[in-house]
Amino acid sequence: MENFSLILAIVVITALAFDFTNGFHDTANAMATTISTGAMKPKVAVAMSAVLNLVGAFLSIEVANTISKGLVDESGIQPEVIFAALVGAILWNLLTWLVGLPSSSSHALMGGLIGATIASVGVGAVHGDVLVTKVLIPAVAAPLVAGIAAMFATRLTYKLGKHTNEKASGKGYRAGQIASAGLVSLAHGTNDAQKTMGIITLALVAGGALAPDSDPPVWVILSAGLAIALGTYLGGWRIIRTMGKGLTDLQPQQGFAAQTSAATVILASSHLGFSLSTTHSVSGSVMGAGLGRKGGVVRWSTATRMFVAWGLTLPAAALVAALAERVTSFGTWGTTLVAVFLVASSAAIWMISRREVVDHTNVNDAGSDEPAGVVTTAIAAVTPPPVGTVAEDLTTTIPTPATVTPATAPAAAEAAAPVNPSTPTPAV
Repeated sequence: MENFSLILAIVVITALAFDFTNGFHDTANAMATTISTGAMKPKVAVAMSAVLNLVGAFLSIEVANTISKGLVDESGIQPEVIFAALVGAILWNLLTWLVGLPSSSSHALMGGLIGATIASVGVGAVHGDVLVTKVLIPAVAAPLVAGIAAMFATRLTYKLGKHTNEKASGKGYRAGQIASAGLVSLAHGTNDAQKTMGIITLALVAGGALAPDSDPPVWVILSAGLAIALGTYLGGWRIIRTMGKGLTDLQPQQGFAAQTSAATVILASSHLGFSLSTTHSVSGSVMGAGLGRKGGVVRWSTATRMFVAWGLTLPAAALVAALAERVTSFGTWGTTLVAVFLVASSAAIWMISRREVVDHTNVNDAGSDEPAGVVTTAIAAVTPPPVGTVAEDLTTTIPTPATVTPATAPAAAEAAAPVNPSTPTPAV
């Protein structure tokens, strides 16, 4: 019983460590566009996001119940299984953070839990209907819905601001961005913090500390909220750079449209209990906003790498978790070995990241000269131009006449005069 209690404590600590990585991994979801457009200073932005993530953690427990009660069968699940699931999720979070790819912490956790459960008690312990309806379908639908909404919202914002002063309009949209970024942060707390609550609750049920079908205790809600808030405050600057500058170049109007669209999708899914990826939603809305502006460019090479990471998240985390579960099944020494491997791998990834430091001082330095792809060009061709671009287009289309001075006029006229073929050319 003493070892069992120790393992349960390790699981809770590891779950909070995952929640911490979820915070800095997903900071970009709320604040990347706000930082990239200059609406807020980087450190102020992540501080505001951290506070609102903490508040959001207390607003709902629907997603937590999906994790703790719906995805896998609680009976037969041991704390070691949950520990292995968290190992797979944490390592995937850290690897994608290292390369600056906005992948889903939620799906890493889902994949880890599924892989460890299958390795422990078999496929039958995974509720396939819940996996499809509340995880996989939202994973595909969320970026599409958020992207389409953001694209049309971007067009609408430019249309409404057609006859307004561009400087005043930009200032107003920056203020709107701050409000919408706060809404995304709040939504992130209501969705992502609950996933850790659900995992800890599942571990407590598996360890006999809670009755089956119990809701998360208050201390679980508070600790999960604090962990994700702390991670958010430290800021996942690498992913903020990718989301804010790597996918597309955003103006305040686009940032406002992207964040508002994403927040709407996330809050709706939290209310319905869908284990939605906020990363997928925000990434989709950012790309949609990029396509919604005339001349906007989505950098498809970056987007393609991101899509590949999305597709690999579930199976990769599941595979690592399954291997970790097989090792932990050997008892205390196996669990200790996996814990040491997790700490060593995390330290190695952090040391590698120090070779090229990305923080609040240089997060907006990255850029890309990648040309617009076929999809971007096709959509941009039928998109109305934003305010302030007509005059620029005219000046670049119609060349300015050359100024001719009196001294150079005869020479210019002589150079422009046609050559008469009948006039003999004097011999040299």
